[in-house]
Amino acid sequence: MVTLTLEDVRAAVAAVLDPELPLVTIDELGILRDVSLVDGHAVVTITPTYSGCPAMEAIADDVRAALASVDAEGEVRTALAPAWTTDWISPSGRVKLAEAGIAPPGPAGSSGTVMLDLAVRCPRCGSTATRVVSRFGSTACKALRVCSDCAEPFDEFKPL
Repeated sequence: MVTLTLEDVRAAVAAVLDPELPLVTIDELGILRDVSLVDGHAVVTITPTYSGCPAMEAIADDVRAALASVDAEGEVRTALAPAWTTDWISPSGRVKLAEAGIAPPGPAGSSGTVMLDLAVRCPRCGSTATRVVSRFGSTACKALRVCSDCAEPFDEFKPL
């Protein structure tokens, strides 16, 4: 019998894709809060991007499937505090968002205050001549913008 390691469990769970943004993993988005292994029992803690996120049930199901893929028994817990912040998005997650045409959020200030950038850069052409079309994009955590230079619409991941 092969002994299951924390690294095995964490790697399986960290590879779960976000169902609303399947170009990034829950680890890259910072939704994966903690993975522990006690006496062969895995406990995975996830945090939603906002408390009403409809994708959390699907994410929990996908995490359970990832646990099963490595023959791990476990549970999924949701932690609402501290609240998720866009600072938890990894550098690779930010790059993948931009490559997919989604403007990634800037970092929060050291005080925890989100610095709003009034000039959101177009992920397609790099122009800062963009404007908000709708405060809600394809998901509630994104806004729909359009670039005045290349005329392309794009999502902006809202900073939190």
